[in-house]
Amino acid sequence: MRTPGPAAAEPTDLRKIYQVSELTRLIKVALENEFGNVWVEGEISNLRKPASGHFYFTLKDADAQLAAVLFRGQQANLRPALRDGLKIRAYGQLTAYEKSGQCQIVVRRVEEAGQGRLQEAFEALKKKLAAEGLFAAERKRPLPLLPQHVGIVTSPTGAAIRDILQILERRFPNLHIILAPVRVQGAGAAQEIAAALDALNARGGLDVLIVGRGGGSLEDLWCFNEEVVARAIARSVIPVISAVGHEIDFTISDFVADLRAPTPSAAAELLVNNKEVFADALRQHAARLSRALRTQALAWRQRLSAAAGSYVFREPQHLARRMRERLAALRGTMAGALRSAAQRHSQQVDELGLRLGHQIELRRNACRQALHDAHPRMARALRAATQRTGLHAQELQLRLGHRMSVAHTAAAQDVRRLAAQLQALSPLAVLERGFSLTRAPDGRILRDAAEAPVGTRLETRLARGSLESQVTATRLAAGAGAPPRPRQKSN
Repeated sequence: MRTPGPAAAEPTDLRKIYQVSELTRLIKVALENEFGNVWVEGEISNLRKPASGHFYFTLKDADAQLAAVLFRGQQANLRPALRDGLKIRAYGQLTAYEKSGQCQIVVRRVEEAGQGRLQEAFEALKKKLAAEGLFAAERKRPLPLLPQHVGIVTSPTGAAIRDILQILERRFPNLHIILAPVRVQGAGAAQEIAAALDALNARGGLDVLIVGRGGGSLEDLWCFNEEVVARAIARSVIPVISAVGHEIDFTISDFVADLRAPTPSAAAELLVNNKEVFADALRQHAARLSRALRTQALAWRQRLSAAAGSYVFREPQHLARRMRERLAALRGTMAGALRSAAQRHSQQVDELGLRLGHQIELRRNACRQALHDAHPRMARALRAATQRTGLHAQELQLRLGHRMSVAHTAAAQDVRRLAAQLQALSPLAVLERGFSLTRAPDGRILRDAAEAPVGTRLETRLARGSLESQVTATRLAAGAGAPPRPRQKSN
């Protein structure tokens, strides 16, 4: 019997043996590379939020479930609020948790299931209405600067109406508010909102309308994305402010309305400015107007003072006396000139007469002599010459008389022109235009009502004649801070 020899050596082990952590890491990498970011739909269950602030929950359907985590840094503006039983669509990275080897999704975005369908409907209606021009900027009407009557279309029990009324009461408490109560979510809400907008327009007397509600999910706000509401806003003859949801929410009514407010509270703030701002503006305008009026009044007072202090008003009698003296001097000068001209013309006439007489006598003597010495034909010629000489003398006399008449007429016209100029410069012409000169009992010309106390007897010179009066009261010019000018009592 053979004794068994030593056992044969086993072949080298070619199996790949993984550590657990190594295998879970490879699973994690494979999932992330193969699937990356995905959308997954399911119902929330086993929702937890520990002290770290992260959300841990399970997404499930009828046949399977998937672990999910939503870190605290991704929870800003999270809508809807997560709760067990809520059906959602989650977007995130499919991965594996190495410590437990469990497959999970790291969620970055959440929306309610069915929201994608609503978003498609939203984009389709937005495109349709934009093509019709309902969103055009030229359709937008400006809001009134200070509306007095405001219509509000919203729920009477929601937070939106309370916020709006509180802000309007604080900023401008005497506004007239009309509330059209409607449902702002659910079936039939859109029809109620459209009917309320039409009813407020038919009522009339309103300056602006506010339509909206507080925040909520896309489904909660959906009535403001319906075409019936958009058409009602577009046909409103009253400017409309759309105030739906929060600042990040946009609805179709926001695009159609004349002004979009990020929240209902912001709508109230955009509608009216603080009453004190208007009051300050009015006070500033009143102050500027008062300064302008004072400046204008000062300018007119300075012009009046300059006119009152001019030479014509300060010394009217002296000026009149100077004008009379100048007129008398001009009259004397003109009279002397006329006398001198008449004397010169008379002397010229006398000299011409003497010369003419001498010439005539010489001609006559020559003619007589010629008659005696010459042929009878020469005698006739001499007589004809004598006749021509006489006619020439008569013509000279006529021309001389005409020249004297023309010179006399021109001199008279100069006298009348100078007299008219003197008359225009005369203070008496000022009296003819309705002005007067008032003298005190001592003959002084009065320029100030304060110079004539009550009881003073005055003499007033008019264009024709004069009046005697007695002062019963005095009034000074406005702004001078003195008593009223004098009233005169005629005797």
